Amino acid sequence: MLAHRFLVVSIGNQAPYFDCLHSAGHFALSAAQKALGPSQPRFASERHGKKSCMASSGLPYTLVQSPTMMNNCGPWVHATWKEMLQQHQLQPEQLALVLVHDELEAAFGSVRIRRWENSHRGHNGIKSVKKSLDPLHYPCDHWARITVGIGRPLERTPDVVSDYVLRKMTSHQLKTIDTEVGPRIIRCLRELQDEWEEKDHDGARAKS
Repeated sequence: MLAHRFLVVSIGNQAPYFDCLHSAGHFALSAAQKALGPSQPRFASERHGKKSCMASSGLPYTLVQSPTMMNNCGPWVHATWKEMLQQHQLQPEQLALVLVHDELEAAFGSVRIRRWENSHRGHNGIKSVKKSLDPLHYPCDHWARITVGIGRPLERTPDVVSDYVLRKMTSHQLKTIDTEVGPRIIRCLRELQDEWEEKDHDGARAKS
């Protein structure tokens, strides 16, 4: 496939809200690293986008937890994207970008692929990323999102929703992410990889 590397970024919050439902993407990405096994390095402190963050740099996946608060993560994601292009001397179409994040209204622990062009559905982190990246008109054939369901509150008022997503995850929820969500993230990544590879091959054949 044209995309030789995957930049897989989880977006969420930092202390004091790191272990809240809104940060489910961070825990899902850590679980994905474990699911990949010895082939994927353990998370360690690295520097990406000019900030210190937790990352697991391997091939083909570079897994990075955004070090910013959710609502303002877009500029950092853009900086990290540009940095990886320069560091590995890649063209934009050679670096796949996958965001991992929480999804309100979806059953807890459910995992699904969302296309890049799909609606942000009110998710402030996705709003921030798309505001930073979409106007630059990068080729986004190899961009997607993977969502992790966090359930939903009984009421839908903004205050209730805000309190809900900032609620600390329970030990049972953390265990579910660690044992069940991680492998689901990997299956989604491989599904995307197969889809993009087939699309690239079809495009190459059409040109020949």
